[in-house]
Amino acid sequence: MEQITPAQLRADAEAELKPLGQKRIRLLAQLEELDTQLKPVVARALAVEVPERRISELTALARNTIRALKPQK
Repeated sequence: MEQITPAQLRADAEAELKPLGQKRIRLLAQLEELDTQLKPVVARALAVEVPERRISELTALARNTIRALKPQK
């Protein structure tokens, strides 16, 4: 029976992590891009009095994030 070295175990673990990590990095970049597009839309919705709770339901944004996008009077 062949003995697996700690270095090989680490290499195997890294090989397993790499594709999932790369996919996560791509998804996070897409999410950042969507957030950039979403911010002005949320601000306009707030300006016409769409409730924060409804915006949160539609976008999965936290209420504090939505409040931070409120146009200043």
